[in-house]
Formats: sequence, structure tokens, C-alpha cells
Amino acid sequence: MSFELPKLGYAYEALEPTIDAKTMEIHHSKHHQAYVDNLNKAIEGTDLDGLTIEEICRTGVEKPAVRNNGGGHFNHSLFWEILTPGGSKEPVGSVKAAIENYGGFEKFKNDFSEAAKTRFGSGWAWLVKNEDGSVSVTSTPNQDNPLMPVADVKGTPVLGLDVWEHAYYLNYQNRRPDYVSAFFDVVNWDKVEELFNK
Repeated sequence: MSFELPKLGYAYEALEPTIDAKTMEIHHSKHHQAYVDNLNKAIEGTDLDGLTIEEICRTGVEKPAVRNNGGGHFNHSLFWEILTPGGSKEPVGSVKAAIENYGGFEKFKNDFSEAAKTRFGSGWAWLVKNEDGSVSVTSTPNQDNPLMPVADVKGTPVLGLDVWEHAYYLNYQNRRPDYVSAFFDVVNWDKVEELFNK
């Protein structure tokens, strides 16, 4: 079973001014497509062929090509899903309750923003659902994610922010904090809630 580039539920320009159309087009059609193509090559004819992307992230990380490209495919697929034009201003339902128990929305935003801004080099910031239903904030380097056994904090990612320079550099240059702040304007909290309840 070959993986495919997921279609977006919105146009490339739909997230402006937070994320510009050219960045979205390159990020989705070039960067993500490359992760998909390289992942398919890396798993072809192996015991990972036929597994879901989640299973690959949990089991295939000892192979660098699988770890990097499998993570790239999973992470970006989630990222596109949790973005929406206009955003929804705050969490809802079960994820809202979990964030309240975490310390509240402002504490979450501060911690998540700090995780994103201070991730050295390339990587991701995450809101993670733990086994007991609570949430944690963490970050991972490169294309790692909290499904992987190598992650410092393990769990189910329900919200992720790409802080690789290719995600923001055309518009924000070296101003990663501005990009992180603007991200909250396009978060689809209904989708985060759906992922949290899966």
C-alpha cells in the first residue's frame, strides 16, 4: 500500500495573512510530496509495507529514512487538518476540559508557544493526549513526533505546529515568534477535539 499526498480542505491562499499562499503551495506540493515519495521508497518490500502511518511511526524509527519521511508524512498530514481559514478562537469539549485541567488556555498557549519558539533548529511543537486523558505540551526535533519511542514525551498528538523554516520563512523570515503567535488565528479546534476523542 503506497501512501499519497492528502488533499487540503481549503485553497492555498485561504490561510492568509497567517500563512501565505506561496508558502502553503511549496510546503504541501513539494515538501510533503517529497516525504510521501521517499517514505514509499523506504518501506517498499519491507515488513513495514502495508502498515498505517501511525504503526510505522511507532515501530519503524530505527531506519533513518523511515523515521524522517514517515514522521514528515504523519506530522504534515495532521498539520493540514488542524488548520482552517479564520480559525476557531478556543478549544471545545473534551480537549477544552483537558486544557483547563492542565492549567487553563492561557497557560497552554504560553507553554506551547515557548516549546515552538525554543525548539532549536527544525522541529515541531505538540499538544499530546496522554493515556489517562490528560494533556502535555512538548516539542520534537526534525520530523520526530510523540508516537515514536524516541520521543521525550510519548502520547497521541492532537495539535502540532511545524517550526521548520520552510513553514514560515517566505513571510516571517527569522521572526519565528511572530509566526507562532499568528498560528493561533488559524487553529481548527473542532478538528483538535475530533482527534482528541478518537
